[in-house]
Amino acid sequence: MVPLINGAGRTLRWFIEDVWGQFGDDHTRPGAPLLPSERKNADGSPRRVGDDALRNGLAEATKLHLPGWTDKLTPHVLRHFCASQLYLNGLDLISIQEVLGHSWIATTMRYVHVQQTRVEDAWVAGQERAAKRLEGLIR
Repeated sequence: MVPLINGAGRTLRWFIEDVWGQFGDDHTRPGAPLLPSERKNADGSPRRVGDDALRNGLAEATKLHLPGWTDKLTPHVLRHFCASQLYLNGLDLISIQEVLGHSWIATTMRYVHVQQTRVEDAWVAGQERAAKRLEGLIR
């Protein structure tokens, strides 16, 4: 899973360094949109990309690159996937809650999908730690 995160990191770096500046906005300005639109606000700053543009762009890319996921891959599905990847790569639930903007940790917990093998591995590791502690107490 780490290559996916590293690949996403390279993509994000490319976007910030090479694309973001093309929209003429100062990315350090408070409130600057991460995904700017070519459309402008009254003050000349770029607007945020709208939901429809993101949804339509994802749908087109899915049809082209992942035809088996057509009509299944949505921004919401990607949100769940990203939350799960962050968790599987070591980010704690409180930090993921902050990233997703959830008010309640229970909502964040519904977003994180953990593979059964990870649960089983944690159980086995916990049993091994408990056995070592018990062994230390018996000696």
